[in-house]
Amino acid sequence: MGKEGDQGAGVALVSGDERFVLPDYSGPGLCQLLGPVMSRGSGLPSERALWVESRIAGAGQAVLLVLDGLGYFQLAERLSFLPNFAGMELSRASSVAPTTTATALTSLTTGCTPAEHGVVGYRVRVGKGSVLNTLRWGAGSNEAPILPPSPYDFQPIAPFFGGSPPIVTKQIFAKTGFSQVHLRGGRFALWSTASGLVSRILECVNRGEPFVYAYYEGIDSTAHQFGLGEQYDLELRLVDFLIGVLVESLPSGCALVITSDHGQVEVKEQPIHIDHDVLANVRFQSGEGRFRWLHMAQGTAEPARDLLVERYGDRARILLRDEAVQLGLFGGVPTPEVAARFGDIALIAQDACSFYDPMDSGAFKLVSRHGALTAAELVVPLLTSVS
Repeated sequence: MGKEGDQGAGVALVSGDERFVLPDYSGPGLCQLLGPVMSRGSGLPSERALWVESRIAGAGQAVLLVLDGLGYFQLAERLSFLPNFAGMELSRASSVAPTTTATALTSLTTGCTPAEHGVVGYRVRVGKGSVLNTLRWGAGSNEAPILPPSPYDFQPIAPFFGGSPPIVTKQIFAKTGFSQVHLRGGRFALWSTASGLVSRILECVNRGEPFVYAYYEGIDSTAHQFGLGEQYDLELRLVDFLIGVLVESLPSGCALVITSDHGQVEVKEQPIHIDHDVLANVRFQSGEGRFRWLHMAQGTAEPARDLLVERYGDRARILLRDEAVQLGLFGGVPTPEVAARFGDIALIAQDACSFYDPMDSGAFKLVSRHGALTAAELVVPLLTSVS
């Protein structure tokens, strides 16, 4: 099994079956990871970064590899057949709310909470009644598509503390709006095959780059399409092999740091269709199936929340917008501009379920999902090794 490192506070004592866990924005988590990794052990950005700084302090170079969709608990129960994962030092870290790629990766690359950077979901409100898909960078209303906002206006904080590191990512992601949101300023080193991911990382390190950021989406895509069974295990075996090649090939004094944006929950039942007596006052929806925002007609939010608690309170945490902010879900009090991107009521799944929105659909049925605040979704791994 993997070598369990010092986990600090926060998510360290969370069990894998907990149904609602608050993000830890002050302890080990995505918001604090980039600083110590980019510093390559040459300094201590802040006391709270000791949980990673001490593990790579002797490194002169560092690679930060993000494996989209790999939860801590999904990894931990499979380490017996993943020898290269198991050979790294393993600890836990906290993702953010919601546990969705757009929000979590922006927190990772900016070092800011969702309340600060404003990318507060997969699908967020823009304008009076339109919704922006932050990954596809397209916006539309019930009537027609609209021009999406500028990524620079939507998320003005400079990623990588204003630096320009090499970004090793898939070629299809290079020119997307979301890449401008969370990767702008970086120098892209693009790949299209799995071997290309490894070779591009090694090219960057071998020419002396002090820090390399790399991203792989295959685990998340496999879980969405096939669930957490045989195909998922096979995908992890493939990634484990790639990690082995990296660890063997990185030069002496280079740290490999691996983390993720969120975990997964297998959702086998059909999405829940919200009761008609609530939908009658819903103007539109945003978010995603496991963290659904309802945008209500004026004056209807509180009575609708009470009806939702009565109907779905055993399956989801149901919160008014202000309640969600006061609980600390987003890491602080958002500006009015950011707060306007939320809905009026949040339905945050606690069971293996999701909530239906006819405007939120993809190319295939999602077998595994994320977005909510179960431990399986919120707790992500931090793995380190130094060559």
